[in-house]
Amino acid sequence: MAAASTTKLFVRIAGLSGASAIGLGTYGAHVLKTKDGKEHEMVAFDSANRYHFYHSLALLGVPMCRRPNVVGGLMVTGMTLFCGTMYYYAITSDATFIKLAPTGGVTLIAAWIAMLL
Repeated sequence: MAAASTTKLFVRIAGLSGASAIGLGTYGAHVLKTKDGKEHEMVAFDSANRYHFYHSLALLGVPMCRRPNVVGGLMVTGMTLFCGTMYYYAITSDATFIKLAPTGGVTLIAAWIAMLL
């Protein structure tokens, strides 16, 4: 029973994450790209959106892993830390939390490695 609920949970998180990646990508294309002087922020936004979408798709494979809760937890945490801080910086130009992005990146790497185990 627990395996079925884990499968449903990560598939639902993947759906929500994918939908939000599409929505944020649309926002970036139609709102942020029209602002002059935001080139660096737009690069950060595009990177966050790309990683957000890729890892939303990767979440669909989490239920097939040996330890789906570990892999899924790492992946969702990494996405939140990396993509979330990059989105925040891109939208606000406030670099306060950008130092969390490398931690998110390392967490995403750990999630991919955990898929192998």
